[in-house]
Amino acid sequence: MELGLKGKVALVTGSSRGIGRGIALGLAEQGCDLMLTARDVKALEDVAQAIRAKQGKSAVRALDLREPSAAETLVEAVRHEFGGLDILVNNAGATKRGDFFALSDADWQDGYALKFFAHVRLARAAWPLLKERRGALIAIGGTSGRKPEKQFTIGSSVNAAVAAFTKCLADLGKQDGVRVNCIHPSLVETERQWRRIRAEVERTGEPEAKIRAQFCREAGLIRYGTVEDVADFVSFIVSSRATWLHGATLDLDGGEIPVL
Repeated sequence: MELGLKGKVALVTGSSRGIGRGIALGLAEQGCDLMLTARDVKALEDVAQAIRAKQGKSAVRALDLREPSAAETLVEAVRHEFGGLDILVNNAGATKRGDFFALSDADWQDGYALKFFAHVRLARAAWPLLKERRGALIAIGGTSGRKPEKQFTIGSSVNAAVAAFTKCLADLGKQDGVRVNCIHPSLVETERQWRRIRAEVERTGEPEAKIRAQFCREAGLIRYGTVEDVADFVSFIVSSRATWLHGATLDLDGGEIPVL
């Protein structure tokens, strides 16, 4: 299926590894030019090299999106490098798990600084460019925003806030010609997920395969997701094949969410 993305400019945050890396590579395969950003410049350069190997074009800007000025700096870099922006994928942000009573104010502030306020600031900074090109904005949340749990109070709260904020932006997007949607992925095979599995293996002494299957079963999944699952979904949603999809919060969850 031709998605009509060749020559489009995409900014993907948190694109040095995991879901963000997968989304960036997926969009590059569809012909997009990429602005890559995260804190780890070496990891970003590795992604850029993978894109160049596929004859794609990319630029790298290492930033900490917790910093209030980072969003404006990043969008200005996109403008300078590519002249405009068609697609913004707000993906950056991991939040701390753990017992509610062991989480400090600093833990909560860090979770909101990276995953919520970075989304807000980037949307605000990039909006004029997206409006100019009638572009698309995707927010990557997480199923905990729909199915909160006691060991993930920060992430559940932040993901719910991301979804609500994205819905507000979608209302503005109807006026300005910017398509806006939110995706809630479930458990995806990333290094972050493997660290969680290995930590449980060390805690319990159980085999890795058993813990992996246990996590999948407890979440109610038909299988773990892959970064390619998310990347393919994003590529479709931002494409000319999905121009009637707007203001949606979409569970990409392998069956995890059991409610309407």
